[in-house]
Amino acid sequence: MADVASMTGFSDSTVTTDFGAITVEMKSVNGRFLELSLRLPEELRYAESQLRERVTAAVARGKLDCRVAVARDPIATTSRVNQTLLAQISGLWQQVHAALPLATPMGVADILRWPGVIESAAADPEAWRMPLLEATDGALAGLQASRVREGTALRAALYERCDGIVRILGQLREVVPRILAEAERRLQERLSQALGTALAGSALSREEINDRIRQELTLHGMRADIAEEMDRLSAHVAEVRRTLAQGGAVGRRLDFLMQELNREANTIGSKASAVDMTNAAVELKLLIEQMREQVQNLE
Repeated sequence: MADVASMTGFSDSTVTTDFGAITVEMKSVNGRFLELSLRLPEELRYAESQLRERVTAAVARGKLDCRVAVARDPIATTSRVNQTLLAQISGLWQQVHAALPLATPMGVADILRWPGVIESAAADPEAWRMPLLEATDGALAGLQASRVREGTALRAALYERCDGIVRILGQLREVVPRILAEAERRLQERLSQALGTALAGSALSREEINDRIRQELTLHGMRADIAEEMDRLSAHVAEVRRTLAQGGAVGRRLDFLMQELNREANTIGSKASAVDMTNAAVELKLLIEQMREQVQNLE
């Protein structure tokens, strides 16, 4: 069974280098399409296209926010002594020593504190490319794992609602014949009484009156029968289960199936001729609405 992923997730990944650390943070929420927002330090803009390619290859849908942060190491190997300034300081000290032989020599700490002696040369921006891509891959892996965990829970919830729909349909198949038979009996009684009174003394025979009653009963039975709607609901539920088992990017297909399920439940409600049928239609619509809300979260 292939994985089903939610569109909601969070992850971050940090890669440490000799010249500092780079962190990629990703968070995603629901969206009809992939909507990617990248926030990069200005010196890493050159890698934006590569980041977009990596993200779009891994994520199909959702509003995804990707933020990159760089923390440079102030004492990393990119710091060095300004040899030119150090030579100048040495020459100045020699002049001072020649003029004042008893003057206290400068210590190493004094020299290092001299403005400009320690240079913090910025690392070549290109040196960040591989750590950036590595951190991006780590964040994507974590994000996908997070989305799959939630997707697995959502799939279980959808299976549970499918079982609920099948249970209600089973109950309906048991009670609907009795409900329709009782409705036809009451209708036949009312028609017999009404037509018998209205047609008293008319030229119509009793057989012709009975034929008219049978026609009305047939039409009523056709209008009140929900066998086709129940069959279609069963077929749609089977397709929902098949789609969930298939896995992958199932959100849009399931969203369409939710519309079809809701259409059949509405029809059952409109044809309801007893409280049991009305209650069943309400329960069906509630389960389908719960499924629809969960489906909105699936990729």
